[in-house]
Amino acid sequence: ESWSMGKSLTGSLIGVLIQRGVYDLWQPAPIPEWQERADDPRQQIRIGDIMRMSSGLRIRAPQDPDFDPTLGYPDHLYLYTGTVDSYHWAATRPQQWPPNTVGRYRNTDPVLGNYLVRLGVESLGEDYHAFPQRALFDKIGIRDMIMETDPYGNFLTQGYEFGAARDWARLGNLYLQDGVWNGERILPEGYAEYAGTLAPAWVADRRLQYGGAFFWVNGNGSFPVPETAYYMAGAGGQNTIIIPTHDLVVVRLGKYKGARVGGDALDRALELLMEAVPPSA
Repeated sequence: ESWSMGKSLTGSLIGVLIQRGVYDLWQPAPIPEWQERADDPRQQIRIGDIMRMSSGLRIRAPQDPDFDPTLGYPDHLYLYTGTVDSYHWAATRPQQWPPNTVGRYRNTDPVLGNYLVRLGVESLGEDYHAFPQRALFDKIGIRDMIMETDPYGNFLTQGYEFGAARDWARLGNLYLQDGVWNGERILPEGYAEYAGTLAPAWVADRRLQYGGAFFWVNGNGSFPVPETAYYMAGAGGQNTIIIPTHDLVVVRLGKYKGARVGGDALDRALELLMEAVPPSA
């Protein structure tokens, strides 16, 4: 199980497309459903805003401060279970706030990130379903990552993907090396810094937790490691933690039911690592 660590995988695939010149991080997101009306406010949402969970699109999500479970099944989960074209469904959600003003953990944004991957790959005339393996996984030695789709063939890596610990460590190490692997630049220069920098909309809300490229940031000290660490996180306590100050990547996998106990063990392991491994020069 990997769960929402796959969101950071989505951010990585967008990074590959940016490096290849398909997108610019701060361009308006070219979502087709947003181009139908000249006055559609969603045309102001940038790719970089989406990957900071700061698009401002409106759905109901359990992580929202005002979430009311009595109002029915949350949209956040419907994107897993609705058997709909998840990309079109996410793209037709209305605007709630201006982009880059309010940060909310909502599955709309990573689904739209995956939509951008599909649009970008198809604009190149390449095979969408083979693209992750060919353009990213093969380059860093990942052989067994599984990415599942909705009934329309859209990747749902906001949570439906499976990977071995060593493969998640490889992806983390790519960021530790600023997007370079064996001398080849795979992610844009500075993309790792974007991933590990707190999102302004989340900072404004005093939640020093979320960065870019669908990564979390240790800004509030969730883990006993430096606040400059950033990480991929899954709902069942799965984590890939990148600790630049110590030149470390730490991966913890486990079943959903073991999240609490596994989290306690991970904290203790991180404390021991910080004692044993000196900061890198």
